[in-house]
Amino acid sequence: MDLTELKKTANKVRIDIVTAVHSAKCGHPGGALSSADILTYLFFEEMNIDPKDPKKADRDRFVLSKGHSAPGYYSVLAERGYFPVEDLKTLRHTGSYLQGHPDMKHIPGVDMSSGSLGQGVSAAAGMALAAKMKNMDSRVYCLLGDGEIEEGQVWEAAMFAGFRKLDNLVFIVDNNNLQIDGRLDEVCSPDPIDKKFEAFNFNVITIDGNDMEAVAKAFADARACKGKPTAIVAKTVKGKGVSFMENQAGWHGKAPNDEEFETAIKDLEKVGEDIGK
Repeated sequence: MDLTELKKTANKVRIDIVTAVHSAKCGHPGGALSSADILTYLFFEEMNIDPKDPKKADRDRFVLSKGHSAPGYYSVLAERGYFPVEDLKTLRHTGSYLQGHPDMKHIPGVDMSSGSLGQGVSAAAGMALAAKMKNMDSRVYCLLGDGEIEEGQVWEAAMFAGFRKLDNLVFIVDNNNLQIDGRLDEVCSPDPIDKKFEAFNFNVITIDGNDMEAVAKAFADARACKGKPTAIVAKTVKGKGVSFMENQAGWHGKAPNDEEFETAIKDLEKVGEDIGK
């Protein structure tokens, strides 16, 4: 898929995110929208996966450590063919398999249940070590929130991954500078993020995480790096693509009402029309 098609797909994913959260009347749109470009590139271009065989042994693995951004994860899985796009409207509904956080037992394509912040990185590091021990070519990708990296367990996992030289492991930090209570520098700043990962023997790449060209180059560079795990610090805009959600901490975890939903869809349809012009 070329970059223009990837951008169009990411915009579809954003429309799906807003649709799902609106249908649920709850959920977390902000961080799902900010990471849509990264998720799209991973599932449509970067990862060795097969929706027809979601449990194939040699597949690459993905862990959404910031599990509350499940609407983005589910939307990209649906667009990739793991389950019907229409099912996204059942998000968080009673009896739906699309729960508020990823569930590996019931959702096709989900490799790790997550939601307790900080824990997904440990699981991802374990998966990467297991692949090494089995002499498999599988790679492991883990998406974290920048507020999430205030958790100490993240740095325990980073120390382990760096020490074990897990060059088949990529952490991606969705660095949108907002968490549930406000700006990172007003809550508990983890900066400088790049220097911290470098201290744990990571190859660090800092990019604009909403620029598909930059995302593509970062994953290529990560794949080329040998002897170190990679941390991609992706500078993003929380609520990306929806005018009234962008850079607003209040949209971390609430659903748009009917009027806001219509505005959001119009915003994203306009973005889609402008792609490739």
